[in-house]
Parts: sequence; C-alpha cells; structure tokens
Amino acid sequence: MGSLCQGAFQAVGMDIVCPQCRCLEESDIDENSTLAWSASFYPQPWLNWKRRTTQGLTIDFPLLNVLGFVCYTISTCCFMFSPTIRAQYAARHPVSPEPTVRFNDVAFGVHAVILVLLTYSQFFSQLWGFKVSSRQRATRPVLGVLWGSIVGVAGIVAVVSSRSGWRNQDALDWAWIDVLYTLGYVKLIVTFVKYIPQATFNYKRKSTEGWSIWQILFDLTGGLLSTAQLVLDASFGGDWSGITGNSLKLGLANISMAFDAVFITQHYILYRGQDDVSTFSDDEDETHRPLLEH
Repeated sequence: MGSLCQGAFQAVGMDIVCPQCRCLEESDIDENSTLAWSASFYPQPWLNWKRRTTQGLTIDFPLLNVLGFVCYTISTCCFMFSPTIRAQYAARHPVSPEPTVRFNDVAFGVHAVILVLLTYSQFFSQLWGFKVSSRQRATRPVLGVLWGSIVGVAGIVAVVSSRSGWRNQDALDWAWIDVLYTLGYVKLIVTFVKYIPQATFNYKRKSTEGWSIWQILFDLTGGLLSTAQLVLDASFGGDWSGITGNSLKLGLANISMAFDAVFITQHYILYRGQDDVSTFSDDEDETHRPLLEH
C-alpha cells in the first residue's frame, strides 16, 4: 500500500521497493496517497464530537486500529532508529541491507496512533461527556484478536530472550527483528478483520448513521492512488515483481478497498435515507460488550 505501509510489510520480511523505483516514490501520486490516508483519521472523531455521541460506531473499529497502528509505529521506529535492528536486517538481507522505512512512515504512524487513540477515548463518557450506550462494548472475537496478539508477541519476546539473550544476538537465529516481524503480522491481521464488525452492525440496523463515510472515501482514495503508484513503479522500472512478488501486500490493499466499496454501497444505496440510529439502538445489540466499564 505504497510507502506509507512499508513499515508493516518490512516487519514481515518483504522488501517492497526496488532501487530503480526510488525516484518514483517521491511522485505526486505517492504524496497524495499519504495525504488521503492521513486525512482519513479525522472525519470519525469530528463526527462523534459534532453529534456528542459515539452511537452508530462500534468500539471494535477504533480498538483494532489502536492495536494495529501501535504495532505499525513500533516496527517502523525500530527499523528507522535502532542500530541493532538495522544490523540484523542487513545480516538477513545482504543484497539490500538498508531497510526501506523512511521518516514519513514514522511520522504517519505516530500521527495515526494519536488520532485512533483520540477516537477510542471518545467511548469514555467521563472524558468527553458523550452519550455512550451501556452495551457499546468490544465483541468477543475482537477481544480474542487483541489478547491473542498480545500473548503471541509476548511469546516471541520470551523465545528471543531465552534463545539469544538481550545482547550479542545471532541475526540468523532468533533475534529482536523477529519480534518486529510478529508485530507486522499483527498489523496484517488487524487490516483484514477490523472492518467486519462495523459492516455487520450497519447491516443489522439498516443504517450508517454515526459512521463517517468521509473516512472511507479518503481511505479508498489513498488505496487507489497507492495501487496506481505500484503499477507505475513496476511499469517504468520494467520489473513487475513488485506486484507479482508481493501478492499478500496487494491482496490486503484490495481487501481494504473492497470493504470501502461495501461501506459506500451501504451508505449511498442500500440504507440511503435510513439514517435514524434509533431504528437499531446500541442498547438492543447484545453482541457488543465493552472492553472497560465506562
């Protein structure tokens, strides 16, 4: 998904930028996709603030976003600033020893974490005074993803520390870079599942009230521009391995855009004019249970 998501895919060992394409990374397409993705974090908290409520938005989406972007930001910061991680990466990738993470990847991650934490915090009425349903809670599957991810990462940390210790690690054995790879896989899982609860919730109540369509439009714009950049990089560089060799990356980008299409269809076609959140009260939805009591 373009240079913005390099950190996540760097963290699962996929080198997604070839040297001859570096000049194309700086193109207007790449910059505009960055702006579109960055802008996508603002509409939802603004809508919540304007309505003075989070009703209509499942807590699952911002909760999974917090998990995913914390993992993304930790991995990009380590690949950018940690001499240990950079040395381990070079040992494992002698042909291309420099990680492809750039400063704008780090800036994007930090910006994303701040905004998704802001959105998640709006579910705590003590902080904002918003109307929050007593049943507006995280679903069991999402809590399973959350705690499973935490346990998985903790397990890899334990393996690395027991096998290689804290210093003087063999980069070709278990090493701290493997912890970052695990964080990358968590981000990929989150990207796959985070839209499902909201799409299901919209379907049950036959409304998109409380769910900002603008975040979806910005996300789709960023995805389309990023895909166009990927195709241009491959075309101008005469090397299509950037696409065929990264089917997982491209597939996840397509999944994200597919969910964007689902939300656009729900908002503008299926449930158009049915924007009364009272038609399906959050209090009536027993599938949503909070991570914390408010």
